[in-house]
Amino acid sequence: MIRQFRHLGHEIVEDPAEADEVVVNTCAVTLDANRVSRRLIRQLGRANEDTSITVTGCYAQIAPEEIAILPGVKRIIPNGEKEALVQQVTGQAAIEAFDREPLERDLPGRYGRTRAFVKVQDGCNNACTFCITTVARGAGRSRPVEAVVREVRMLVEMGYSEAVLTGVHLGSYGQDFGDPDGLAHLVRTILSETSLPRLRLSSLEPWDLREDFFALWQDSRLCRHLHLPLQSGCDATLRRMARRTTQQAFAALVEAARRQIDSVAITTDVIVGFPGETDAEFSESARFVESMRFAGLHVFRYSRRPGTAAARMRGQVDEPTRKTRSEQMHALAERSAREYAALVIGRTHSVLWEQVAGVTQDGFMNVGYTDSYVRVHCTHPRALTGLITPAQALAYDPQRGALDVRPLLK
Repeated sequence: MIRQFRHLGHEIVEDPAEADEVVVNTCAVTLDANRVSRRLIRQLGRANEDTSITVTGCYAQIAPEEIAILPGVKRIIPNGEKEALVQQVTGQAAIEAFDREPLERDLPGRYGRTRAFVKVQDGCNNACTFCITTVARGAGRSRPVEAVVREVRMLVEMGYSEAVLTGVHLGSYGQDFGDPDGLAHLVRTILSETSLPRLRLSSLEPWDLREDFFALWQDSRLCRHLHLPLQSGCDATLRRMARRTTQQAFAALVEAARRQIDSVAITTDVIVGFPGETDAEFSESARFVESMRFAGLHVFRYSRRPGTAAARMRGQVDEPTRKTRSEQMHALAERSAREYAALVIGRTHSVLWEQVAGVTQDGFMNVGYTDSYVRVHCTHPRALTGLITPAQALAYDPQRGALDVRPLLK
C-alpha cells in the first residue's frame, strides 16, 4: 500500500496530525487484538480530527459495526477488497506496485525496516477450532510465481538484503494452482532467478512439510530458522483443536530439520487454557514443549472467539487458571531461549544489521538479527544498518533477549 500511495504521488508522514488520510490494517487473532485495534483508531482520531480513517484487515472483516461508530472512520474495506484499497482512498487508479520500475531508489531503512516482507499467499483452508482467520480471510489463494519473483527483483534493486515470504497459510502456497510442492518450487525459483542475499520463510504448519523440504537449505541464502506452530504439546488437546499433528509426528519433523539444516533455530506458538485442558494435559504439554528445546516460544492465552467451534465447547478454562498457565509457560519460554543462546555463544553468525538504537561516546548502538533469527546488538564506531556481516556471539543479555556480539569487519 505504501508503495502504491507513493507511486501515485502521495507522501507518507510519520505524524498522524499531518495526515489527510490514515489507513489502519487491523488484526483479530485474539480479543486483545480487537481492543488494540479499537484503541489505535481512537488515538488516531484524537490526534487529527480532520483526517479520514480507512480501516481494513481481519477485525474490519468480522466486526465492521464495532468499527463504524468510532470517531474519524470514513471507510471500512473488507479483506476481499483490500487490493483495491488505495484506489478507493485516493480516487486514482492504483498501479500494481511491482509491474514497473520504482520511481525512486529508496534506502531500505527509510520506513524503519531493512527486511522486506513479501506476501505470497492469503486465506486458509484449515479448520483449527480456535481460529477466526478462516472466517476473516476466506479460502487459501496464492500469488503467481512470476509476480513474486518480479517483486523480489525490485526489492533487490532498491537495496534490500533480505526478503521474508509471508502468508496466512504459507505452507499451502501453490496448492490452489494444483501444485502440492508449490512453496518449494517458489523458493527454488527465487533463489535461482534473483540475487537476493537472504531469503526467510515465515510460519509453516508442520503437516505441510515433508522431510525432503529441508533439502532447500543446501542453499546458504535460505535463513536457518523455522517457525513451526505447535499450539499444544498434548495429543488430546491437539485433537480438540483439530490440529493435524501429534507429539510423535511433530518431534520427528523437528528431528529431521535439525539433521538436515546445520544449527537451525526452531521456534513455535503455544496456546494455554484451551477448552477442556486439564491440569494434567497442561503439564503434559509443558513437558513436551520443554523436550523440544525451542529457540523461542510465543505463548498465547486461549481467547474465545464467537463463530469458532472452540467457543461452543464445554470445559471453558477460567481466566485465573489461564493466567497462571501462561506465566508458567512464559517462564519455560525464557529458560528455553537462554539455553539455546548458551549453545551459540562463541560461534560466528551472519547478521543483518537493521537499525541504530542510539549513540554513546563509544559509538553507535547497532541492532540486527542473525540468519537464525536471534536478535543481536553491539556498540561500534560505524552505523552498520543495511549491512550483512559476520559477528561472533559473546554473551546473552536476558534483559534485552539478545546476544552481545562483536562484528568481524575488515
